Amino acid sequence: MEEKKKKLGFNIIKSDPTDGHRGFGKGALSLDNVSPVIIDIEAGEAEIDIGAMHARSAVEKGIKFLPSQEEVPNGKPFWLVWVTVDLKEDGPYYAGVTACYMTVDRSIRRGYKSLPEHVNRMDKSLKRYILVDNMDTKSKKVLADFLRTHNEEIWNNSSEQLKTALTAE
Repeated sequence: MEEKKKKLGFNIIKSDPTDGHRGFGKGALSLDNVSPVIIDIEAGEAEIDIGAMHARSAVEKGIKFLPSQEEVPNGKPFWLVWVTVDLKEDGPYYAGVTACYMTVDRSIRRGYKSLPEHVNRMDKSLKRYILVDNMDTKSKKVLADFLRTHNEEIWNNSSEQLKTALTAE
């Protein structure tokens, strides 16, 4: 009997880890509320893969990433989207959404990604930025549909800036 694959959800803010503690780390950003979404550009599919937090997503496993896209000419394109969920009076909302490009060629076990860009975009997501201008229109629609269907309440509570950015041509 085949077990149904467990559907992953977004990490919603946990209690403040520095609550009542005024020392080291107070005011530091927490990674508890950021989730990586991998978009397969060709297939038009999106899924949450927590392994991407440490470059260990299903897409990235077993791949040596090179700093030059030219070194991986047949790489399959993906977006890694950092999605930060925060709470406001109305409830949870998508607060930061930033996208990074990468390619993977399984046949040669090589890929391309800019590690500094991935780290900086995760940081921007945690700081509540919406940076999806670099995405193609089809992928923006895939992401918008994924975020909407994943949790409509969170989508409805999200900013018009996010909704506009993901529907812009």
